[in-house]
Amino acid sequence: MAGKQKRKLEDLSVDEFLLSGFDSAGESEEDTPKQNGLTKKTKDQKSATSNIDEKREGKASMHKQQLSRLQNKDPEFYKFLQENDQTLLNFDDTDSSDDEEKYHTLPSALEEAGSGDEDDDDNDNGQEASKKSKKAVETIKVTDKMIQEWKAAMKKEPSPRLFREVTQAFKAAVATTKGEGGGQCRYKVADSSVFNALVLFCIRDIYGALQRMLSLKAVKDQKKLVFPSSSQKWQKNQIDIKMYLSGVVQLLSCLTETTVISAVLRHANQLVPYYLCLPKQCRHLMKQLLKQWSTGEETSRVLAFLALNKICRHKQETYLNPVLKQMYISYVQNFSYQHAFIYIRQLAIHLRNAMAMKKKETYQSVYNWQYIHCLYLWCRVLSSLHPSDVLQPLIYPLCQVIIGTIKLVPTSRYHPLRMHCCRALTLLSSSTNTFVPVLPFLLEIFQQVDFNKKPGRMSKKPINFAVILKLSKVNLMEKAYKDGLIDQLYDLILEYFHTQASSIGFPELALPTVLQLKGFLKECKVANYCKPVRQLLEKVQENSSFITGRRQKAAFGVADASAVAAWEKKMQEEGTPLSRYYSQWKKLREKEIQLEISGKERMEDLDLPEIKRRKIQEKKAEDKREFKDLFQSDSDSDEDDGGLKIGGKKGGHKYDDDDDDDLEDMLDMSDDEGMEGGDSDDDDAEEGDEKASRAPQPLSSSALIKLAEGGEDQVEDLELSDDD
Repeated sequence: MAGKQKRKLEDLSVDEFLLSGFDSAGESEEDTPKQNGLTKKTKDQKSATSNIDEKREGKASMHKQQLSRLQNKDPEFYKFLQENDQTLLNFDDTDSSDDEEKYHTLPSALEEAGSGDEDDDDNDNGQEASKKSKKAVETIKVTDKMIQEWKAAMKKEPSPRLFREVTQAFKAAVATTKGEGGGQCRYKVADSSVFNALVLFCIRDIYGALQRMLSLKAVKDQKKLVFPSSSQKWQKNQIDIKMYLSGVVQLLSCLTETTVISAVLRHANQLVPYYLCLPKQCRHLMKQLLKQWSTGEETSRVLAFLALNKICRHKQETYLNPVLKQMYISYVQNFSYQHAFIYIRQLAIHLRNAMAMKKKETYQSVYNWQYIHCLYLWCRVLSSLHPSDVLQPLIYPLCQVIIGTIKLVPTSRYHPLRMHCCRALTLLSSSTNTFVPVLPFLLEIFQQVDFNKKPGRMSKKPINFAVILKLSKVNLMEKAYKDGLIDQLYDLILEYFHTQASSIGFPELALPTVLQLKGFLKECKVANYCKPVRQLLEKVQENSSFITGRRQKAAFGVADASAVAAWEKKMQEEGTPLSRYYSQWKKLREKEIQLEISGKERMEDLDLPEIKRRKIQEKKAEDKREFKDLFQSDSDSDEDDGGLKIGGKKGGHKYDDDDDDDLEDMLDMSDDEGMEGGDSDDDDAEEGDEKASRAPQPLSSSALIKLAEGGEDQVEDLELSDDD
């Protein structure tokens, strides 16, 4: 009996051995049958296992109760354990012994309580394996052999099931063109050769297979269409057909090769009756056809136009007006691009010739009002039509032309032209959300002009930079030139910073300007020039501090473009210190301009007395006429007293020559004396006019003979009065 007990103990496991060791020695297994003995052993084993579980669960519950009491007694220490040692609190997640792992291992997901037997584990493994096998079945890799089989079956007898398989494979192939993995598609296309073979198969054979599958008969009259919706099988296959038509439109939107686009357009032209039965898919197709018609190559444009014509001819009331509208808009966009490109290119050619030849004539072909107005025109066109995918590529060349215009002759005399160009660049930059470096061309003026130098002359009126392109040398010497230059720089710098006021990079953008303005304030000694510059500097620094403070609170990185755009939009809506100041300044500036236009001029525009000096040549000619009349009147008076003889007349011409020399000396003296002799000259002129009016008529020939027979000629000295 002891041997049997020894033999049976060797066959038992550790748990069974422990169980048998606690039984009484007087019990014998021979009195019971084998079946009952096995049943008893099994029950004992289960009861022992449950006892062990209860013991362990009891220890766990006691430990948890201790931890809960610890939470109430010492909450700070419990909080410390939560923050630094979660494993101590979650002690039942893992155990140290191998035997306890069987009873205390927690599942990764919430599941129903089970016995933990090996049979349950096998069932779980079987379910996971079945799920994996289902996924493997759902994703099938398309091969060339499968395509050949589909092709042969389609030619033999197309069926809805076969068409569904081909449609799902085609959907998976189209999904790869946009970088998608196929989503929840049943098939997967991973090879380019398989993709090409599948697309080629669909383009060539699907239309005919659909016609035979739906039992649609061909019509002899090509002007009439047989709509697939008239087939009895349409409702059954409508979902698959809709999926295939959507795939064709998506494929057309992703292709770039001209030959493939033409092939797909021919296929789409065949499928027009099917698209007409599905309005949503038809609208998507029309959108792609209009795009190909307006931007594609010649063959693609013709094929797209034929498809559009077919759609409008059979559904005129529904699609004709939208198609005509979109075609007109596309035509205008292309037309605008062609004209804009041609004329901007012509401006660039003029600029290139001026830079290459460096002659006065070529410079004048650029530095004129027509050229500047053309630059303004295209800046306004691109700004007004933004955003436009068609005209977007023209922004960069136009900016380059304007910058080249500024650099052509960068002298002080063309500062007004530079202001016009900078204003055009600022308009283009703000309207198209394009960064254009305008500030360097404005800050350069502070280095070119010496604002501490006293002006060479005073000016009557301020210089209006808005209506001039070039300054004269006299203008550069005037005080009004520097005054107007400071005003223009203030306006343009403020206007440009206003366009960038809500930008996240405003502090970095404004740093060079801040340094330049500070350097100007240190060097400039004129208070009227320092005051506006200092005010501008304060506003720029205030806005920089505001953006920096808001930027430090942001939780995103610089690489997150969408978050940066959202942040800048929010700043623009809330407003910045510089934008608020600019709005107030703009209102005041507009009022000032209106006052100037209406004639209410400022104090500087008052009419001041002006001394006008006549030119020397005009003075000489006028004085000669006055003195000639004076001498003529004197000779007439002498004739009244006794008359001058003929010899005296000759002598009179002699004195006339001497008088011309005296006149020149007097003119020289009058130039030195200024305007002092103006009144005496006027009196002499009046006396001369009176004497000339009293002069006698010319003598006859007989009277001249009598005079000739008279006595000897007497010449008297001519006495001139002091007034003469």
